[in-house]
Amino acid sequence: MLPGLLRSLDEHPRLVLEAPPGAGKTTQVPLALLEAPWRGDGRILMLEPRRVAARAAAGFMARQLGQAPGETVGYRIRFESKVSARTRIEVVTEGILTRMVQDDPTLEGVAAIVFDEFHERHLAGDLGLALALDVQSQLRPDLRIVLMSATLDGEALARFLDAPRLTSAGRSFPVTVAHFPARREESTTAQLRRCITEALEKHPGDLLVFLPGQREIAQALAALGAEGAIASDIQVLPLHGDLSVDQQTAALSPDPQGRRRIVLATNVAESSVTLPGVRVVIDLGKAREPRYDPNSGFSRLETVAISQASADQRAGRAGRVAEGWAYRLWPQSQRLEPMRTPEIAQVELAGLALELAAWGSDALRFPDPPPSGAMAAARELLQRLGALDTDARITPFGRRLLALGTHPRMAAMLHAPTLPGDTALACDLAALVEARDPLRERSDALAERWQALAAFRSGRTPGQANRGALAAIDAAARQWRRRLRCEAPPPADVPAHHLGDLLAHAFPDRIARQHPADPRRYQLANGRMARLFDDSVVFGEPWLVVTELRFESRDSLVLRAAPVDEARLQRDFPERFFEGDVVRWDAEARALLSRRERRFDRITLESKPAGRPDPALAAQALTDAVGELGLDALPWTDALRQWRERVRCLREWLPDLGLPDLSDETLLATRARWLQPAFDGKTRLDALDEQTLGEALRSGLDWSLRQRIDTLAPRRISVPSGQERPVTYALGSAPVLAVKLQELFGLADTPRVADGRVPVLLHLLSPGGKPLQVTQDLRSFWLNTYPEVRKEMKGRYPRHPWPEDPWTATATHRAKPRGS
Repeated sequence: MLPGLLRSLDEHPRLVLEAPPGAGKTTQVPLALLEAPWRGDGRILMLEPRRVAARAAAGFMARQLGQAPGETVGYRIRFESKVSARTRIEVVTEGILTRMVQDDPTLEGVAAIVFDEFHERHLAGDLGLALALDVQSQLRPDLRIVLMSATLDGEALARFLDAPRLTSAGRSFPVTVAHFPARREESTTAQLRRCITEALEKHPGDLLVFLPGQREIAQALAALGAEGAIASDIQVLPLHGDLSVDQQTAALSPDPQGRRRIVLATNVAESSVTLPGVRVVIDLGKAREPRYDPNSGFSRLETVAISQASADQRAGRAGRVAEGWAYRLWPQSQRLEPMRTPEIAQVELAGLALELAAWGSDALRFPDPPPSGAMAAARELLQRLGALDTDARITPFGRRLLALGTHPRMAAMLHAPTLPGDTALACDLAALVEARDPLRERSDALAERWQALAAFRSGRTPGQANRGALAAIDAAARQWRRRLRCEAPPPADVPAHHLGDLLAHAFPDRIARQHPADPRRYQLANGRMARLFDDSVVFGEPWLVVTELRFESRDSLVLRAAPVDEARLQRDFPERFFEGDVVRWDAEARALLSRRERRFDRITLESKPAGRPDPALAAQALTDAVGELGLDALPWTDALRQWRERVRCLREWLPDLGLPDLSDETLLATRARWLQPAFDGKTRLDALDEQTLGEALRSGLDWSLRQRIDTLAPRRISVPSGQERPVTYALGSAPVLAVKLQELFGLADTPRVADGRVPVLLHLLSPGGKPLQVTQDLRSFWLNTYPEVRKEMKGRYPRHPWPEDPWTATATHRAKPRGS
């Protein structure tokens, strides 16, 4: 594998490497690249999706060189770094790579980037690859890029990268896979304990158990710790990303006393890390993966079924040192998705949109492009946060948010306070919003959750709160304070609206005002409506900021909110308050309404009738009405529709002409440019006449180009009878010329348009106007088909000429004189 890899990278700057678990991809490839002649003195960056794997891989490679991490091999992960001036291999996590590329787009001193376990398809990994490809194509053609995995679609990725694909058989042993069925009404924990007991009895070696998350690991630890569950000489260890370094090292190392081990792990153990002695894998078939939660506006971890590729990867862990066994705790009849769905297709994209704005281009190449709808929503949010300007360019404040390395919502709130005490409170709120609910009973008041946190800190845990959840929130808030270098302690008591005043900076789209006619309904700043529970704790508050919503068909349901002070909104968001005349289209009345309004964002605070609408506002409102009603609301004539089709056809047939795109989508998207001036001085849709509409459509064409259109796609064509007959155009079809057969006598070849490039489709008609033949080859018709047509039609239309020789006959549009 390694010689072929080095040869390939000598000849080509990109490579896709497929090799099974145990083949040595993670720890052997970077070391081999140290010897590559193209490396010079440049560093090799290896991207690892998980912190545990990054630390373990760096440690293993350093030991192979007889060194400690931080010398030739080092690593950088969040809040921890072991690198030096001597380091030539840096193992980094995904967010670190993004920051490195953003901070130094030339990647000076970097010779290669290796993307390990790319099959996991994390959003940050896809972004890192897109940035690296852009750097390689624009600034660093010498930069090497390697993608590695055991279960990726190597052929598709190789095509995407235009790169060679290298496959290695690796060193693996056979693994026997079996499904371990649950008994009737048996809990998952009981099924797992029974499977572990049976595996310990039947098979040698250590056991690796895959569980979705820390909660399930804790439940399994408790079940296995029960008296008599397993032998006392068997060591049971957890393995997940939030453990201390010592605890992770213990799980990744053989037991010093030689005891058998059971390692209870999240999917952190699925790839990149080696657990010595494992002969048995037990897999629940579940994982925590991020999914966009529209209720909260964030991507949150959900427990989901793993893909078949992940199941195969996990089973392969049992065959690294000898023959192994894998038990799957789901029915054999259950079918898994073949590959993991890329995160970019199912998470919230505000962070990605901000990164692309900071890069200065969204024209990057992604293996799976970000969904356009999700990106539009992300940019709209970022503009509300003040991170992007109206042209979607990053602002100085947006760069400050990006530097904080968290979701832009949270970063905006954490940057909002000017007093240390408020910063500490913002840290509490960031921890609360991102955590699972610490309350056991339903309540829509976020203040109750913060008060439970304050009580926990004073040594009291309210009865309706979960002490473990509060401890985790408290720890997360401390971490936020450390990151912000905030030395102020969190306050012990604050008014409820003070929480909302800060949260408004994270959820500007969810600031809400009580409906004047219905106190349980609220209008949100984004224009939507929401309602409260019947037993709402925040009922009666005139203003709220909503941190969690359940989207429903009519009004969304407020799940969690805090009151906010209107005076504070006016102080913090003065630019979002508006007072002035507004003209809008009333679809029911089919007329313009002119109002004098006072608004906060899209929340109407006051509205009363205004006088005659301002002409500019009226023109804009009529143009917006066309956006709602569609282009059919305009006064199209057949001639105007045909002119538009002629332009669209010529744009397809003769692209060098540079004709504008007149598709429905483009016309609607650009209506402010071409249509709004046509509505100048008008207050009704029907005041726009066909002539003005025609001039509006032609406004982007100079006189010479208009003349070229008439020449290249003529409305009418002269035929041998001396008459002009209309040509009908339609995009995607040949232009149609319908003409009586007798009018074409003497014409050998089919008429053409578009500078002779496109033959018309002749609809040859009988004297009565009925179709006789449709053809684009008139010569062939005269030679082969006309004799049959003449024989059939001559008796039916005796007063019209049917010569035997149509080539020399005189074309006519008239019948023969009577008696002739």
